[in-house]
Amino acid sequence: ELPPSEFMQVADSTWLVLNVVSNGREPSGCQATGVTKIARSVIAPLAEHHVSVLMLSTYQTDFILVRERDLPVVIHTLAGEFDIYREESGECVPVTCDDVSNGFLKPKPPASPTLHPVQSPQTRFCVLTVAPDTLPAIATMLIDVLFYSHSPPWDAATGSQDLDSITFFSFSLIEGYISIVMDAETQKRTGELWRMVRIGGQPLGFDECGIVAQIAEPLAAADISAYYISTFNFDHALVPEEGIAEVIQLLQQRQESGR
Repeated sequence: ELPPSEFMQVADSTWLVLNVVSNGREPSGCQATGVTKIARSVIAPLAEHHVSVLMLSTYQTDFILVRERDLPVVIHTLAGEFDIYREESGECVPVTCDDVSNGFLKPKPPASPTLHPVQSPQTRFCVLTVAPDTLPAIATMLIDVLFYSHSPPWDAATGSQDLDSITFFSFSLIEGYISIVMDAETQKRTGELWRMVRIGGQPLGFDECGIVAQIAEPLAAADISAYYISTFNFDHALVPEEGIAEVIQLLQQRQESGR
């Protein structure tokens, strides 16, 4: 419904949403383990088949966005381990490989995936949810924080931001559930705090595959919780504050082993 604008950049792909559930129930948001739960079973196989994904973690569960044109590859890749359904008029209808077999070609994987640099700002973040009926009361505050809060200096010449402190605010409203990520100073409350790892020294684009897998797999192997948010330019993994040193060490080892 947004009108065309020269100030708005739109990706040239249409994306579909995958949601992984266990025994017909979505994972509970009480103990967020995030993308690491599906790293080996979903993200890694899709990366091996050269499928680019966008990740969106929420307080309640995680969503994987795939390009519509990649759906045949996605179905063929995941059908061996998962029962796959599509939603039609609110009902879940089983999907088989035969439903999307037309034109299926297994893509050739890239010769060697790009290992992107990671940075970890000192900013501490909170992950929270609010009741939908409170949204009108806090809408003005959310708009103020999202669009008008103070931002660290941005160097337009280098396209870089001072990563000692990074401005990051995420708001999602999915099926009535609201998830918010904001820095701890804005939130002004105690509780579980998260630190960020930002992936990519330059904007990543949408054509490359395996970026999420490169981060999620080593964290999953170390049983480290992660909350992963893909954005238009960069990917962001949030991990519990007490585990940030181990995360940085794991990702540095990944970088060194890939050289």
